[in-house]
Amino acid sequence: MTDTKRHPLRPTPQSSVLYRRFIPWLGQTLTFELSDPERDLETFNRWMNAPRVAEFWEEEGSQEQHRAYLQKLLDDPHAQPVTGFFDGQPFGYFEIYWAKEDRIAPFYDPDDYDRGLHLLVGEESFRGKAFYTAWFSSICHYLFLDDPRTQRIVCEPRYDNERQIANFDRSGFAKLKHFDFPHKRALLVMLSRERFFSDELYQPLKSQ
Repeated sequence: MTDTKRHPLRPTPQSSVLYRRFIPWLGQTLTFELSDPERDLETFNRWMNAPRVAEFWEEEGSQEQHRAYLQKLLDDPHAQPVTGFFDGQPFGYFEIYWAKEDRIAPFYDPDDYDRGLHLLVGEESFRGKAFYTAWFSSICHYLFLDDPRTQRIVCEPRYDNERQIANFDRSGFAKLKHFDFPHKRALLVMLSRERFFSDELYQPLKSQ
């Protein structure tokens, strides 16, 4: 219980490999794995200190700071740090979380199994439509498969991150409202399980 709210007990991942899928239009295998503070530290540190990433994440720092950052998330039962790979090469970082235990919860009415997502592509060579269609649909696919009780995925991009908001829009997320965190003005977007599977959003998006 948190104040007057009841929270389900959260299952922990049984493997460091969370999701693996061959992407036929790329001819590559996409994998999502729990981030490893040893294996991924140098890459994570470089990504977080890149100006394009730092503009929105605001997590610049040293390797030791970033080691502690990743370890804190690994120890947190409500969140998981995830690294994405194409054929074993890291390309992006994702934070997935249970929305009811997250900072987003006071700003809407969360269901017990709503999942949330933060994301970034760190490597320029993996940007573009073909890669985006692969990894974005797949991370959503993973969140719906991980717990069949999850009916909604929520995200809270910064209100002026126009490229990311356009990608959410094309990927089936509904734009619900603007709201204010202490550190940013955000847009609440939401994807339903019904929309994801009925519109087959795990396949290349016809609108892109």
